[in-house]
Amino acid sequence: MTARRPVVVGLSGASGAAIGVRVVELLAGAGIAVHLVVSTAAERTLRHEVGPDALPRIAGLAAVVHPVADIGATIASGSFRTGGMIVAPCSIRTLSAIASSAADNLLVRAADVHLKERRRLVLMVRETPLHLGHIRAMAQACEIGAVIAPPVPAFYRRPRTVEDIVEHTARRAIDLLDLQVDGLAGPEWAGDGDRP
Repeated sequence: MTARRPVVVGLSGASGAAIGVRVVELLAGAGIAVHLVVSTAAERTLRHEVGPDALPRIAGLAAVVHPVADIGATIASGSFRTGGMIVAPCSIRTLSAIASSAADNLLVRAADVHLKERRRLVLMVRETPLHLGHIRAMAQACEIGAVIAPPVPAFYRRPRTVEDIVEHTARRAIDLLDLQVDGLAGPEWAGDGDRP
């Protein structure tokens, strides 16, 4: 069953590291084994945006932490079955590498494996404003099977804090994997009467 399979979470160096942290926390809290891969740039962003304890904290929650240079890791093979992969946040560099199948590190290779095996790959592309090269890379990734899910706040939920925005965004990304784990995705929109 998909919900029992591990989920790969990649963090690249774009801003928005707190979303990746929350994705790991939610998946691990739901009993889903997280295979974590963090780029060198993401390590720096985590320290700057979340704090020096962020990486050790999510590494402690993950079932496996894979070094970004380990191209021979389990998640680099299609024979290693997963429930999907989320890259949160996804830098333009990582997006571009995924879109062009330039699997020069484990994060990009794992994403490429998800695409070739027709598994869900959610890319939380974090950049603004966008130029045409960014948009073309997103289109190319979408054409080969990725789900492009920029971390855009859902203001209809009337968030009161940054944490509210991070929470909803992380849950929405997880929901795109269709893991069917009760309570993991958050409440569904039921119309105008559904106010927090």
